[in-house]
Amino acid sequence: MRLDGKTQSGEQMRRLRTAVTGMLSAAAMASAGACAAEPPAEIELSIATFGQFGYDNLYPEYEYQHPGIKITPIRTEQGGPYHQELRTELRTGTRLADIQAVEEGHLPEVLTMASQLEDLAKIGPPEVRPDRWLPWKYEAGRAKDGKLVGYGTDSGPLAMCYRRDLLDQAGMPVDDESVRAMFATWDSYFAAGERYVKRTRGKAWFDSAAANFTAMVNQLDVGYFDRQNQPTLATNTALKTSWDKVTDAVAHGESAGLTALADDGNNGLRQSTFATKVCPAWMLGVIENQAGSGVTGRWAVIDAFPEGGGNWGGSYLTVPVKSKHPKEAAELAAWLTAPEQQLTAFKVSGNFPSQVAALESPDLLSQTNAYFGGLVVGEIFVNQARKVGAPQYKGPGDGEIQESVTAPALKAVEQGTAASDAWRQVVDGVRKLVR
Repeated sequence: MRLDGKTQSGEQMRRLRTAVTGMLSAAAMASAGACAAEPPAEIELSIATFGQFGYDNLYPEYEYQHPGIKITPIRTEQGGPYHQELRTELRTGTRLADIQAVEEGHLPEVLTMASQLEDLAKIGPPEVRPDRWLPWKYEAGRAKDGKLVGYGTDSGPLAMCYRRDLLDQAGMPVDDESVRAMFATWDSYFAAGERYVKRTRGKAWFDSAAANFTAMVNQLDVGYFDRQNQPTLATNTALKTSWDKVTDAVAHGESAGLTALADDGNNGLRQSTFATKVCPAWMLGVIENQAGSGVTGRWAVIDAFPEGGGNWGGSYLTVPVKSKHPKEAAELAAWLTAPEQQLTAFKVSGNFPSQVAALESPDLLSQTNAYFGGLVVGEIFVNQARKVGAPQYKGPGDGEIQESVTAPALKAVEQGTAASDAWRQVVDGVRKLVR
């Protein structure tokens, strides 16, 4: 009986194990079926940019490193229409992307609507510290109350580009020490231009009075507005002095009367109409594309700029409060603006990094440019980036004043209008804008 009993007990145990195994298998299959039917929720992050940021190949890399994140790029070719639409969207709170890029020239007006943007210092990754960026780049991304509105992307440190062959033909020195001396101050720069015009019997020294004046104004401690957003034209003697210097240079025939980055300015590059040009880092690509292969090696750039340095260009990534995924958007923006990604973007688009670690990279410092005679342009612009001082406060409408008021007034001077009459045009134009 005990033997039969043991046999019966063993049979029962086998049946029990079989039943349990079957139930577990069925449960596992049901669970697997449920997983297959309900995949993990995917987070879609939209990012709106303009022009070329060099991010196209970075998006798939981020998605690979962050399963469950899907990036939807929204790219506009022209910055003007993009920023006009962005301002409207910020006011109305509609159709905003999770990340919105903002160009530094349009940043002042966006900062007046900082309440519509997240504070990245609060929602961003804690390891993203201010010292990631050059101090002036980080500070420019903050609102008046200290809120960090944007992570800095690229920058536009200023150097001076010049045609070495044209200076040589005019009997002017072309060794680096002499060229740096010519470009040391605005006074020395315009004085060299006057000599150039005389020696070449009327050929232009620079392309655009407006381009020079914009660079001069941006170097001042106070620009068009004070920190109470009041226009300074009536009291800002430094600004008026800059106007007098550039219009005096126009009177001496130094300006070609062109518009930088417009069709006539590009045509001037192709026809070798002028000898020098205000040159942010990104301008090297413009010169190469527009001047053409016929003058390869004749253009040069040097780590010198009147009064030390300045910045023209660069952008920020912001996160609107309307984003459905602000934390994830801030993490993506932080990753895109990390030094490693900015070096990648630089190689793709020529956008010069603003991050300290990137500026210390041997890859950047050793970057050469065959079109500019094999010059080590990376080191040149790193040197210039470190010369940029504290950011100038810019009130709302600052960019519009440059585009719609001072640029047309200086164009009028280039076409024969008296500088004093054009200055009254500037004063009236600013008054109308800030009513």
